[in-house]
Amino acid sequence: MNQLVLSACIAEANALRYTPAGIPALDLRLEHESEAIEAGQPRQVKVAVKAVALGAMAETLGKRPIGSAGRFTGFLANPRNGKYAVFHIQAFVQD
Repeated sequence: MNQLVLSACIAEANALRYTPAGIPALDLRLEHESEAIEAGQPRQVKVAVKAVALGAMAETLGKRPIGSAGRFTGFLANPRNGKYAVFHIQAFVQD
């Protein structure tokens, strides 16, 4: 199963664009910070994730201000010409 749920804030958002098929697309950078237990010890966790939203979700997130926090749900995929994973956002719930 390829499903990711991440509590994060919008750190960066590019201008809304459209795919060749005319679908709205929004490229974002999300940032997450928390504490996790690893090997029985607390660990501070910080991560920045490249993300993309398509369709109505792109339009919705494009209206959110930088710094908006919430829970993002979606999946990971490599771009056609890329070597890194991109988080494809399918749902967003504001904190």
